[in-house]
Amino acid sequence: MLESDLLYEQGYSVRNNTPVDPLFYYFDYDQRSHDINMEFQHFHDFYEIHILMDSRATHIIDGNVCALQQYDIVLLRPYRMHKTQYPEGPPFKRLIINFAMPKDIPGLENAYKSMFLSFWEEIPIYRLPKELRKAVFDPLNAIFTLSHSTSPLNPVLIHSLFQQFLCALYQRRDQNSYVPEEIGNAIMQKIYSITAYIHSHYNSELSLDFLAKEFFISSYYLSHQFKLITGSTLTEYIQMTRVRNAQQLLIYTRLKISEIAGQCGFNSFSQFNRIFNKLSGVSPSEFRKNQITSNTASTTLSY
Repeated sequence: MLESDLLYEQGYSVRNNTPVDPLFYYFDYDQRSHDINMEFQHFHDFYEIHILMDSRATHIIDGNVCALQQYDIVLLRPYRMHKTQYPEGPPFKRLIINFAMPKDIPGLENAYKSMFLSFWEEIPIYRLPKELRKAVFDPLNAIFTLSHSTSPLNPVLIHSLFQQFLCALYQRRDQNSYVPEEIGNAIMQKIYSITAYIHSHYNSELSLDFLAKEFFISSYYLSHQFKLITGSTLTEYIQMTRVRNAQQLLIYTRLKISEIAGQCGFNSFSQFNRIFNKLSGVSPSEFRKNQITSNTASTTLSY
């Protein structure tokens, strides 16, 4: 194993507490393949870090498609829509870290704010040169090794080591060499420009004709290529993006459902209710009630 590699054990996991706790960690060492790519982007109320341990994959963040190389680090803040796409072929190794931690510790507020700045970048992906990776990965490898032992101090030590990892990443932000790459041909690039536009304008009036005019493409060609590239029709993609954002508001706010419908771009409450029910399997009010009843602030929707 190379000096800068991450320690790995397929199917291994490390868990401290649960997502409903103020402090929790879940390290998931496993493989994923093209056959189980997510159908659509999802979100949750905790932080997530994705580290690719194989050659290549893509990550879609708010409709923007980003090419990944081995050891790229994807930093996802809460509520940000995302999904990973793996190419065809054998399964790809990756480490997923889900976590939450209190950031209101007296005297440390500003330091914690700095430590989390990387998660709020427009393109929150880090690609570090080999000579810098060791300092960033060493705390994660220490957590992996520590987790194979039993000690009442493990939760404290894991928390301390993970903060070292975040600090090491922050300290090397100026050496981040990740640059967005053009993926696929010109039409694929245009389609993903349109998906990104949809995610940032989902509460506006969107239609096939409007987007075709906005992106200088014929309506027929856009409709055909959008389905071919994304696997969804343009209408389905717009509706799902709006529903995902509505789900966030239903879970994390106390806004009236009629207000949420308007804020998410639906023309009427009846339209919102019908489309939400179709894509979520329950009505908006049932969805909100189920989330409260289950006492969890994360969504696990048909994946």
